[in-house]
Parts: sequence; structure tokens; C-alpha cells
Amino acid sequence: MFNEEFVKGMACLGAGIAMIAGLGPGIGQGIAASRGAEAVGRNPDAQSKINSTMVLGIALAETTGIYSLVIAILLIFVKAA
Repeated sequence: MFNEEFVKGMACLGAGIAMIAGLGPGIGQGIAASRGAEAVGRNPDAQSKINSTMVLGIALAETTGIYSLVIAILLIFVKAA
């Protein structure tokens, strides 16, 4: 029903929209790192516990960005059926 150029254009548009999801993890990781540094500044004795919790939270936040990147790559490089 649609020609190939239209489908490819919509796939590229969708890939661009999917990459907007990369903003969330970046902002979240920045906030987590600043709060972690602030917490270590207030209580240096709890540094190892704060760092391990912060790294786990940052890793979980990053999965959203990686997932959106995978979706964008699939939209660009996989041909429409």
C-alpha cells in the first residue's frame, strides 16, 4: 500500500523519536551522581554502601537508553516485510 521510501522515512522518524528516550537516563544518571557525591560528603563512613547503591541505580537507568538504541537500530536497518 505504501512505497518503500515512505516506509523507510517513517522508520527513520521512529528511530529519532526512540532516541529521545536517551535524555531520561542521562538526566537521571547526573542526578544520581550528584546526590551520591552529596551523600558521601555528608557521611563519608557510608561511602561503599552509597557507591554500590548508586552504581546499581545508574545501571538500571542506563538500560532504558540501551533499549531505545536497540529499537532505533532495528528500525533503521531491518527492512519492512
